[in-house]
Amino acid sequence: MDFMTDRDAQKYLEDGYVVLDGLLTPQECDELRQRMTEIVDRMDVPEHCRTTFSTYHHEQLKTQGNADYFITSGDKIRFFFEKGVFDDKGEFLVSKQRSLNKVGHALHAYEPLYKKVTHSPKVQGIAKKLGLVSPLILQSMFIFKQPGIGGEVTSHQDATFLYTEPLGRVMGLWIALEDATVNNGCLWFIPGSHNSGISRRMVRTPKGTYPLTDFVGLEQEYDAGKFVSAPVKKGSVVLIHGQVVHRSAENTSEDSRHVYTFHLMESQDTRWSTDNWLQPTEELPFPPLYTK
Repeated sequence: MDFMTDRDAQKYLEDGYVVLDGLLTPQECDELRQRMTEIVDRMDVPEHCRTTFSTYHHEQLKTQGNADYFITSGDKIRFFFEKGVFDDKGEFLVSKQRSLNKVGHALHAYEPLYKKVTHSPKVQGIAKKLGLVSPLILQSMFIFKQPGIGGEVTSHQDATFLYTEPLGRVMGLWIALEDATVNNGCLWFIPGSHNSGISRRMVRTPKGTYPLTDFVGLEQEYDAGKFVSAPVKKGSVVLIHGQVVHRSAENTSEDSRHVYTFHLMESQDTRWSTDNWLQPTEELPFPPLYTK
């Protein structure tokens, strides 16, 4: 029996997202979290690279766009921090484990446990059920959503950052390594919003200019009443269409909300924009999802 049913696939196509329970076992989730603990324990981040991650428009330009550390992270494993975790000298005000917003963007390439999950038979089965012929893996992240300080992710569409021609070729897989609840910052979606195109793009600016990225267009204002919460159990995966509008609130609870997430692109008859911040490199071309 297929992990993803025809009904699941239809819901994804209609709503722009769908929740599938049981992609990972609780033990597999714990193994990924334990491995991340080890990675963070060993991290040595130069002070000038202690970059705060934000989705607010102007802060994105300032903290990400100006940081070469971010724009060159597509083929590396790098560390991005929550607000207020460093003092004015760049020293930690909280423990390393509690300081991070995310680790990205090439866990799928260099970390065996994450690579195994990314290429798992269930994930490959999802892609095949949705008719993907030649999917490539674009990026991957471990998102922490720290207790009490895990920042809000404002309303956005992934295609703003991962633009293709034609649109509709990118899908995110968002795997809950712990229960994601309304209290600790689960995802919220506007069902059907993936059918309305995109309103802004994040693009690279010409070489030698700053900031290194800029936005074309503005994010629309969305009716808060149209958002539907998507709480999920540990081990579940949320499939996210590249154009569906989604967000998550701050984590004001005492529980973390750890997630492993990655993005796929159907490469057949698709052009990846050379203006995107994320670009394949000689060291790491976008790897194919399907394994022989």
